[in-house]
Amino acid sequence: MTAEATPITIAEEDQLRADLYDFLGVLLAAPPNADLLSRAAGLTGDESDLGQAVSALARVAKVTKPKAAEREFNALFIGLGRGELLPYASFYLTGFLNEKPLALLRNDMAARGITRAENVYEPEDNIASLMEMMAGMITGRFGDPAPLEAQKAFFGKHIGPWAAHFFSDLEGAQSSVFYASVGTIGKAFMEIEREAFRMSAG
Repeated sequence: MTAEATPITIAEEDQLRADLYDFLGVLLAAPPNADLLSRAAGLTGDESDLGQAVSALARVAKVTKPKAAEREFNALFIGLGRGELLPYASFYLTGFLNEKPLALLRNDMAARGITRAENVYEPEDNIASLMEMMAGMITGRFGDPAPLEAQKAFFGKHIGPWAAHFFSDLEGAQSSVFYASVGTIGKAFMEIEREAFRMSAG
């Protein structure tokens, strides 16, 4: 007799949060392909700051070709020697790569059973990985969905101190066109999360 796996159900609001973390993670991990640009072009936002940023991204995505997005991604994050931005917690918090913030993150990942994908060679404290980890904690990708307190602690230690600054830099980067809108969304979302965690009990 086999036990049936119980599907994990989380609140709709938490699913929307996780979806946005995942979306940012995908956009920041690699250049968007035609399918992702098409999905971004179909998004609609409301009158909030985040909603307006989503609408702006949709408008830019409609006129962005995959080749142009790839050139932009490479100029921002890869470049000759290095890109315009270094999207790592260690760099933003200490001025150097592979520093204490990365060691602290690796300790937390080990404690939560989060492992790096075999085909990923980037340090784990890059912004795309952190967005993906946060989404996974919310939805239970690494076991049970993490309680709000655990999400708050992870955000407060690994994302809150620098991500809004990174997204602001992305928004204003010289090479940013499509990614300027990604930066605006990220900045607005980080502010919403920071405020929500601040207001949560505990």
